[in-house]
Amino acid sequence: MGLFDDDFYSTKVSRRRERKVSKRPMPRRWSKPFRGRSLSTMQVSAICSLISAVVAVLLFSLVTGQLSHPSGAAPAFIQNITPSSGDPYERIIKAAATVRPAVVSIINHKEEETKDTLDESALGSGVIYRKTGNKAFIITNNHVISGAGKLEIVTVDGETRKAELVGADKVSDIAVLSIDAGGINTVAQLGDSSKLQLGETVIAIGNPLGLGDTLTSGIVSYTNRSIPVSLNQDGVYDWEQEVIQTDAAINEGNSGGALVDLNGRVIGINTMKISDTGVEGLGFAIPANHVIKIAEELSLKGKIARSYLGVYSVDLNNPYVPLAEDQRKALKLPSSVKEGVVVLDAVGPAKEAGLKLNDVITKFNGQTIDSTLSLRKYLYNETKIGDPLTITFYRHGVEQEVTVTLKEKPGE
Repeated sequence: MGLFDDDFYSTKVSRRRERKVSKRPMPRRWSKPFRGRSLSTMQVSAICSLISAVVAVLLFSLVTGQLSHPSGAAPAFIQNITPSSGDPYERIIKAAATVRPAVVSIINHKEEETKDTLDESALGSGVIYRKTGNKAFIITNNHVISGAGKLEIVTVDGETRKAELVGADKVSDIAVLSIDAGGINTVAQLGDSSKLQLGETVIAIGNPLGLGDTLTSGIVSYTNRSIPVSLNQDGVYDWEQEVIQTDAAINEGNSGGALVDLNGRVIGINTMKISDTGVEGLGFAIPANHVIKIAEELSLKGKIARSYLGVYSVDLNNPYVPLAEDQRKALKLPSSVKEGVVVLDAVGPAKEAGLKLNDVITKFNGQTIDSTLSLRKYLYNETKIGDPLTITFYRHGVEQEVTVTLKEKPGE
Protein backbone atom coordinates (compact mmCIF):
# COMPACT_ATOMS: atom_id res chain seq x y z
CA MET A 1 0.00 0.00 0.00
CA GLY A 2 1.39 3.42 -0.91
CA LEU A 3 2.03 6.20 1.54
CA PHE A 4 -1.06 8.05 0.43
CA ASP A 5 -3.18 4.96 -0.37
CA ASP A 6 -3.35 6.02 -4.01
CA ASP A 7 -5.95 4.42 -6.28
CA PHE A 8 -4.76 3.53 -9.75
CA TYR A 9 -7.28 3.57 -12.55
CA SER A 10 -7.02 1.73 -15.84
CA THR A 11 -8.64 2.56 -19.14
CA LYS A 12 -8.92 -1.13 -19.92
CA VAL A 13 -12.23 -2.93 -19.31
CA SER A 14 -11.98 -6.45 -17.94
CA ARG A 15 -13.54 -9.33 -19.83
CA ARG A 16 -15.95 -9.89 -16.99
CA ARG A 17 -17.04 -6.29 -17.31
CA GLU A 18 -17.43 -6.67 -21.05
CA ARG A 19 -19.70 -9.67 -20.64
CA LYS A 20 -21.94 -7.74 -18.26
CA VAL A 21 -22.18 -4.86 -20.62
CA SER A 22 -22.95 -7.09 -23.59
CA LYS A 23 -26.00 -8.56 -21.81
CA ARG A 24 -27.64 -5.20 -21.28
CA PRO A 25 -30.58 -4.61 -23.62
CA MET A 26 -29.74 -1.97 -26.15
CA PRO A 27 -32.41 0.63 -26.88
CA ARG A 28 -33.75 0.61 -30.38
CA ARG A 29 -32.86 3.62 -32.47
CA TRP A 30 -34.49 4.22 -35.78
CA SER A 31 -32.71 6.33 -38.32
CA LYS A 32 -34.49 8.40 -40.87
CA PRO A 33 -33.53 7.69 -44.46
CA PHE A 34 -31.66 10.54 -46.21
CA ARG A 35 -33.35 11.57 -49.35
CA GLY A 36 -31.60 13.79 -51.84
CA ARG A 37 -30.24 13.95 -55.36
CA SER A 38 -27.69 11.18 -55.99
CA LEU A 39 -24.44 11.76 -57.89
CA SER A 40 -23.53 9.94 -61.06
CA THR A 41 -20.54 7.61 -61.27
CA MET A 42 -18.60 10.12 -63.37
CA GLN A 43 -19.20 12.93 -60.89
CA VAL A 44 -18.06 10.79 -57.94
CA SER A 45 -14.90 9.80 -59.83
CA ALA A 46 -14.09 13.43 -60.65
CA ILE A 47 -14.52 14.60 -57.04
CA CYS A 48 -12.36 11.74 -55.72
CA SER A 49 -9.62 12.53 -58.24
CA LEU A 50 -9.61 16.20 -57.22
CA ILE A 51 -9.40 15.39 -53.49
CA SER A 52 -6.57 12.89 -54.10
CA ALA A 53 -4.58 15.49 -56.06
CA VAL A 54 -4.93 18.12 -53.30
CA VAL A 55 -3.89 15.64 -50.58
CA ALA A 56 -0.87 14.52 -52.64
CA VAL A 57 0.31 18.14 -53.11
CA LEU A 58 -0.07 18.90 -49.40
CA LEU A 59 1.83 15.77 -48.33
CA PHE A 60 4.64 16.48 -50.80
CA SER A 61 4.94 20.08 -49.60
CA LEU A 62 5.05 19.05 -45.91
CA VAL A 63 7.69 16.38 -46.50
CA THR A 64 9.97 18.62 -48.59
CA GLY A 65 9.39 21.74 -46.45
CA GLN A 66 8.19 23.72 -49.43
CA LEU A 67 4.78 24.65 -48.04
CA SER A 68 4.50 28.37 -48.67
CA HIS A 69 3.05 31.01 -46.37
CA PRO A 70 2.07 34.62 -46.85
CA SER A 71 4.95 37.10 -46.72
CA GLY A 72 6.10 37.80 -43.14
CA ALA A 73 3.94 34.99 -41.70
CA ALA A 74 5.19 31.79 -40.10
CA PRO A 75 3.43 28.74 -38.74
CA ALA A 76 2.50 29.20 -35.06
CA PHE A 77 4.40 26.10 -33.99
CA ILE A 78 7.80 27.44 -35.17
CA GLN A 79 7.54 31.05 -34.10
CA ASN A 80 9.95 30.55 -31.20
CA ILE A 81 12.55 28.50 -33.03
CA THR A 82 16.06 29.93 -32.51
CA PRO A 83 19.40 29.29 -34.27
CA SER A 84 20.39 26.95 -31.41
CA SER A 85 17.29 24.82 -31.84
CA GLY A 86 17.33 21.34 -33.33
CA ASP A 87 16.61 17.74 -32.52
CA PRO A 88 16.87 17.75 -28.68
CA TYR A 89 18.03 14.13 -28.53
CA GLU A 90 20.79 14.77 -31.02
CA ARG A 91 21.81 17.87 -29.08
CA ILE A 92 21.88 15.96 -25.79
CA ILE A 93 24.22 13.41 -27.37
CA LYS A 94 26.53 16.11 -28.72
CA ALA A 95 26.53 18.12 -25.47
CA ALA A 96 27.31 15.02 -23.42
CA ALA A 97 30.13 14.02 -25.76
CA THR A 98 31.61 17.52 -25.41
CA VAL A 99 31.66 17.62 -21.60
CA ARG A 100 32.06 13.96 -20.55
CA PRO A 101 35.87 13.83 -20.85
CA ALA A 102 36.13 16.84 -18.49
CA VAL A 103 34.02 15.26 -15.72
CA VAL A 104 35.92 13.07 -13.24
CA SER A 105 35.06 10.89 -10.29
CA ILE A 106 36.59 11.89 -6.94
CA ILE A 107 37.61 9.46 -4.20
CA ASN A 108 38.07 10.99 -0.75
CA HIS A 109 40.08 8.67 1.50
CA LYS A 110 39.06 9.97 4.93
CA GLU A 111 41.89 11.01 7.25
CA GLU A 112 40.40 9.09 10.20
CA GLU A 113 40.92 5.75 8.45
CA THR A 114 43.17 3.32 10.34
CA LYS A 115 44.40 -0.18 9.73
CA ASP A 116 41.73 -1.46 12.10
CA THR A 117 38.80 0.15 10.27
CA LEU A 118 37.12 -0.45 6.97
CA ASP A 119 37.79 1.85 4.06
CA GLU A 120 35.54 4.85 4.65
CA SER A 121 36.20 6.50 1.30
CA ALA A 122 33.64 9.00 0.10
CA LEU A 123 32.72 9.37 -3.55
CA GLY A 124 31.91 12.49 -5.53
CA SER A 125 32.39 14.19 -8.87
CA GLY A 126 34.38 17.09 -10.28
CA VAL A 127 34.80 19.16 -13.43
CA ILE A 128 38.13 20.03 -15.11
CA TYR A 129 37.66 23.74 -15.85
CA ARG A 130 41.19 25.08 -16.43
CA LYS A 131 44.59 23.88 -17.57
CA THR A 132 47.68 25.98 -16.85
CA GLY A 133 51.19 24.73 -17.58
CA ASN A 134 51.57 21.25 -16.17
CA LYS A 135 48.51 21.53 -13.89
CA ALA A 136 44.83 20.93 -14.54
CA PHE A 137 42.31 22.37 -12.09
CA ILE A 138 39.07 20.72 -10.96
CA ILE A 139 35.97 22.28 -9.41
CA THR A 140 34.00 20.20 -6.91
CA ASN A 141 31.99 20.65 -3.70
CA ASN A 142 33.58 21.37 -0.34
CA HIS A 143 31.53 18.61 1.27
CA VAL A 144 32.97 16.09 -1.23
CA ILE A 145 36.56 16.67 -0.03
CA SER A 146 35.79 17.47 3.63
CA GLY A 147 37.99 15.54 6.05
CA ALA A 148 40.21 14.22 3.29
CA GLY A 149 43.40 12.37 4.08
CA LYS A 150 44.17 11.53 0.45
CA LEU A 151 42.34 12.55 -2.72
CA GLU A 152 42.23 10.69 -6.01
CA ILE A 153 40.39 11.30 -9.25
CA VAL A 154 39.30 8.81 -11.90
CA THR A 155 39.07 10.06 -15.47
CA VAL A 156 36.41 9.03 -17.96
CA ASP A 157 38.95 6.59 -19.40
CA GLY A 158 39.33 4.85 -16.03
CA GLU A 159 42.75 6.28 -15.16
CA THR A 160 43.35 7.01 -11.47
CA ARG A 161 45.44 10.05 -10.51
CA LYS A 162 46.50 11.69 -7.27
CA ALA A 163 44.84 15.05 -6.60
CA GLU A 164 45.95 17.95 -4.42
CA LEU A 165 43.62 20.32 -2.58
CA VAL A 166 44.18 23.91 -3.76
CA GLY A 167 41.49 25.56 -1.65
CA ALA A 168 38.02 25.05 -0.19
CA ASP A 169 35.17 27.21 1.08
CA LYS A 170 32.45 25.91 3.38
CA VAL A 171 30.07 28.83 2.87
CA SER A 172 29.81 28.48 -0.92
CA ASP A 173 30.43 24.69 -0.80
CA ILE A 174 33.09 25.02 -3.51
CA ALA A 175 36.55 23.43 -3.59
CA VAL A 176 39.34 23.38 -6.17
CA LEU A 177 41.75 20.48 -6.76
CA SER A 178 44.77 20.18 -9.02
CA ILE A 179 46.18 17.21 -10.93
CA ASP A 180 49.02 16.59 -13.35
CA ALA A 181 47.86 17.93 -16.72
CA GLY A 182 49.62 15.25 -18.76
CA GLY A 183 47.13 13.52 -21.04
CA ILE A 184 44.30 15.93 -20.12
CA ASN A 185 42.98 17.13 -23.46
CA THR A 186 39.48 18.35 -22.60
CA VAL A 187 38.58 21.32 -20.44
CA ALA A 188 34.92 22.17 -19.79
CA GLN A 189 33.61 25.54 -20.89
CA LEU A 190 31.52 27.38 -18.31
CA GLY A 191 28.37 29.03 -19.60
CA ASP A 192 26.45 32.11 -18.47
CA SER A 193 24.03 30.84 -15.82
CA SER A 194 22.23 34.21 -15.72
CA LYS A 195 20.72 33.44 -19.14
CA LEU A 196 19.03 30.20 -18.08
CA GLN A 197 15.32 29.92 -18.79
CA LEU A 198 12.59 27.94 -17.06
CA GLY A 199 12.01 24.65 -18.87
CA GLU A 200 15.41 24.62 -20.57
CA THR A 201 16.79 21.10 -21.07
CA VAL A 202 19.86 20.29 -18.97
CA ILE A 203 22.12 17.28 -18.41
CA ALA A 204 23.69 16.08 -15.14
CA ILE A 205 26.99 14.21 -15.52
CA GLY A 206 28.78 12.60 -12.59
CA ASN A 207 29.55 9.60 -10.40
CA PRO A 208 26.30 8.65 -8.58
CA LEU A 209 26.73 5.76 -6.14
CA GLY A 210 30.15 5.06 -7.67
CA LEU A 211 28.71 4.55 -11.16
CA GLY A 212 31.11 6.90 -12.90
CA ASP A 213 30.40 8.61 -16.22
CA THR A 214 26.63 8.55 -15.63
CA LEU A 215 24.35 10.85 -17.61
CA THR A 216 20.83 11.98 -16.64
CA SER A 217 18.66 14.69 -18.14
CA GLY A 218 15.84 16.99 -17.11
CA ILE A 219 14.82 20.62 -17.22
CA VAL A 220 15.54 23.81 -15.32
CA SER A 221 12.72 23.84 -12.77
CA TYR A 222 13.69 27.21 -11.29
CA THR A 223 16.56 29.50 -12.25
CA ASN A 224 17.40 31.15 -8.92
CA ARG A 225 16.15 29.36 -5.81
CA SER A 226 17.25 30.28 -2.26
CA ILE A 227 17.75 27.18 -0.11
CA PRO A 228 18.44 27.54 3.66
CA VAL A 229 21.41 25.49 4.87
CA SER A 230 23.14 24.81 8.17
CA LEU A 231 26.86 25.47 7.76
CA ASN A 232 27.68 23.79 11.07
CA GLN A 233 25.25 20.90 10.52
CA ASP A 234 23.62 21.71 13.86
CA GLY A 235 20.09 21.90 12.51
CA VAL A 236 19.96 25.71 12.67
CA TYR A 237 19.81 27.44 9.28
CA ASP A 238 22.55 30.06 9.21
CA TRP A 239 23.07 30.59 5.49
CA GLU A 240 21.14 30.65 2.21
CA GLN A 241 22.51 28.99 -0.91
CA GLU A 242 21.49 30.48 -4.26
CA VAL A 243 20.95 27.51 -6.58
CA ILE A 244 19.50 26.31 -9.87
CA GLN A 245 16.65 23.85 -9.32
CA THR A 246 16.42 20.91 -11.73
CA ASP A 247 14.50 17.65 -12.01
CA ALA A 248 17.47 15.83 -13.59
CA ALA A 249 18.20 12.79 -11.42
CA ILE A 250 20.92 13.64 -8.86
CA ASN A 251 22.06 11.04 -6.35
CA GLU A 252 24.80 10.59 -3.77
CA GLY A 253 28.08 10.90 -5.64
CA ASN A 254 26.73 13.39 -8.21
CA SER A 255 27.89 16.23 -5.94
CA GLY A 256 30.56 18.32 -7.65
CA GLY A 257 29.55 17.12 -11.11
CA ALA A 258 28.42 19.15 -14.08
CA LEU A 259 24.99 20.52 -14.94
CA VAL A 260 25.23 21.13 -18.69
CA ASP A 261 23.07 22.97 -21.22
CA LEU A 262 22.42 21.77 -24.77
CA ASN A 263 25.28 23.91 -26.07
CA GLY A 264 27.71 21.73 -24.12
CA ARG A 265 28.51 24.40 -21.52
CA VAL A 266 28.62 23.82 -17.76
CA ILE A 267 26.01 26.13 -16.25
CA GLY A 268 26.10 24.73 -12.71
CA ILE A 269 27.86 22.43 -10.25
CA ASN A 270 25.51 19.85 -8.76
CA THR A 271 25.49 20.17 -5.00
CA MET A 272 22.45 18.61 -3.30
CA LYS A 273 18.96 17.18 -3.54
CA ILE A 274 15.96 16.95 -1.26
CA SER A 275 15.66 13.33 -0.26
CA ASP A 276 12.51 12.44 1.64
CA THR A 277 9.55 10.13 1.38
CA GLY A 278 7.30 11.22 -1.44
CA VAL A 279 9.82 13.73 -2.86
CA GLU A 280 11.09 13.34 -6.41
CA GLY A 281 12.95 15.52 -8.88
CA LEU A 282 14.24 18.21 -6.51
CA GLY A 283 17.93 18.62 -7.27
CA PHE A 284 20.07 21.74 -7.00
CA ALA A 285 23.22 23.13 -8.60
CA ILE A 286 25.38 26.15 -7.77
CA PRO A 287 25.19 28.62 -10.71
CA ALA A 288 28.32 28.73 -12.88
CA ASN A 289 28.65 32.53 -12.61
CA HIS A 290 28.98 32.22 -8.83
CA VAL A 291 31.19 29.13 -9.03
CA ILE A 292 33.83 30.68 -11.29
CA LYS A 293 34.32 33.71 -9.00
CA ILE A 294 34.86 31.49 -5.97
CA ALA A 295 37.07 29.02 -7.88
CA GLU A 296 39.37 31.75 -9.20
CA GLU A 297 39.89 33.25 -5.73
CA LEU A 298 40.52 29.78 -4.28
CA SER A 299 43.07 29.12 -7.03
CA LEU A 300 44.91 32.35 -6.23
CA LYS A 301 44.66 32.47 -2.42
CA GLY A 302 43.57 29.01 -1.31
CA LYS A 303 40.68 30.55 0.63
CA ILE A 304 37.90 33.14 0.47
CA ALA A 305 38.63 36.27 2.50
CA ARG A 306 35.50 37.47 4.35
CA SER A 307 34.74 40.05 7.02
CA TYR A 308 34.75 38.82 10.61
CA LEU A 309 32.95 40.27 13.62
CA GLY A 310 33.45 37.51 16.19
CA VAL A 311 30.08 36.86 17.84
CA TYR A 312 28.49 33.54 18.67
CA SER A 313 24.77 34.12 18.78
CA VAL A 314 21.22 32.82 18.92
CA ASP A 315 18.14 34.37 17.34
CA LEU A 316 15.86 36.28 19.70
CA ASN A 317 12.86 34.95 17.80
CA ASN A 318 13.95 31.46 16.72
CA PRO A 319 10.94 29.18 16.02
CA TYR A 320 13.09 26.05 16.32
CA VAL A 321 14.98 26.91 19.52
CA PRO A 322 12.80 29.53 21.26
CA LEU A 323 14.12 31.37 24.31
CA ALA A 324 12.50 30.44 27.61
CA GLU A 325 10.36 33.08 29.28
CA ASP A 326 12.86 33.60 32.13
CA GLN A 327 15.65 34.08 29.55
CA ARG A 328 13.67 36.78 27.80
CA LYS A 329 12.99 38.55 31.11
CA ALA A 330 16.71 38.51 31.92
CA LEU A 331 17.38 40.50 28.75
CA LYS A 332 15.09 43.33 30.02
CA LEU A 333 14.12 44.27 26.45
CA PRO A 334 11.42 46.87 25.70
CA SER A 335 8.19 45.29 24.50
CA SER A 336 8.74 46.88 21.08
CA VAL A 337 11.86 44.77 20.43
CA LYS A 338 10.66 41.52 18.88
CA GLU A 339 13.62 40.46 16.74
CA GLY A 340 17.38 40.57 16.98
CA VAL A 341 20.47 38.49 17.70
CA VAL A 342 21.45 37.58 21.28
CA VAL A 343 25.22 37.47 21.86
CA LEU A 344 26.35 34.26 23.58
CA ASP A 345 30.06 35.00 23.33
CA ALA A 346 32.23 37.74 21.84
CA VAL A 347 35.77 37.28 20.52
CA GLY A 348 38.10 39.15 18.18
CA PRO A 349 36.73 42.51 16.94
CA ALA A 350 33.44 42.13 18.85
CA LYS A 351 35.26 41.64 22.16
CA GLU A 352 37.59 44.55 21.41
CA ALA A 353 34.53 46.76 20.78
CA GLY A 354 33.07 45.79 24.17
CA LEU A 355 30.17 43.50 23.17
CA LYS A 356 29.18 41.09 25.96
CA LEU A 357 26.99 38.12 26.81
CA ASN A 358 23.24 38.86 26.44
CA ASP A 359 23.72 41.99 24.33
CA VAL A 360 20.98 41.98 21.69
CA ILE A 361 22.11 43.22 18.25
CA THR A 362 19.33 44.82 16.21
CA LYS A 363 21.07 46.87 13.47
CA PHE A 364 24.25 47.10 11.37
CA ASN A 365 24.90 50.57 9.91
CA GLY A 366 21.23 51.37 10.46
CA GLN A 367 19.95 48.25 8.66
CA THR A 368 17.78 45.82 10.63
CA ILE A 369 19.42 42.57 11.73
CA ASP A 370 16.73 40.11 12.79
CA SER A 371 18.59 36.78 12.73
CA THR A 372 22.02 35.14 12.62
CA LEU A 373 21.37 34.51 8.92
CA SER A 374 20.83 38.20 8.17
CA LEU A 375 23.87 39.07 10.32
CA ARG A 376 26.11 36.75 8.32
CA LYS A 377 24.68 37.80 4.95
CA TYR A 378 25.29 41.47 5.76
CA LEU A 379 28.88 40.83 6.82
CA TYR A 380 29.72 38.68 3.79
CA ASN A 381 27.82 40.60 1.13
CA GLU A 382 27.86 44.24 2.27
CA THR A 383 31.24 44.73 3.95
CA LYS A 384 34.95 44.31 3.32
CA ILE A 385 37.85 43.53 5.62
CA GLY A 386 38.93 46.72 7.41
CA ASP A 387 35.53 48.44 7.09
CA PRO A 388 34.08 50.24 10.14
CA LEU A 389 30.74 48.79 11.25
CA THR A 390 28.27 50.62 13.47
CA ILE A 391 26.37 48.17 15.68
CA THR A 392 23.09 49.04 17.39
CA PHE A 393 22.34 46.80 20.36
CA TYR A 394 20.42 46.61 23.64
CA ARG A 395 22.10 46.01 27.01
CA HIS A 396 19.89 45.71 30.10
CA GLY A 397 17.05 47.21 28.10
CA VAL A 398 18.99 50.32 27.04
CA GLU A 399 19.74 50.96 23.34
CA GLN A 400 23.43 51.64 22.61
CA GLU A 401 25.78 51.96 19.64
CA VAL A 402 29.39 50.95 19.10
CA THR A 403 31.69 51.06 16.07
CA VAL A 404 33.98 48.12 15.33
CA THR A 405 36.67 47.61 12.67
CA LEU A 406 36.11 44.33 10.84
CA LYS A 407 38.98 41.88 10.43
CA GLU A 408 39.54 38.90 8.16
CA LYS A 409 37.70 35.74 9.10
CA PRO A 410 40.25 33.24 10.48
CA GLY A 411 40.57 29.81 8.94
CA GLU A 412 38.37 27.08 10.34
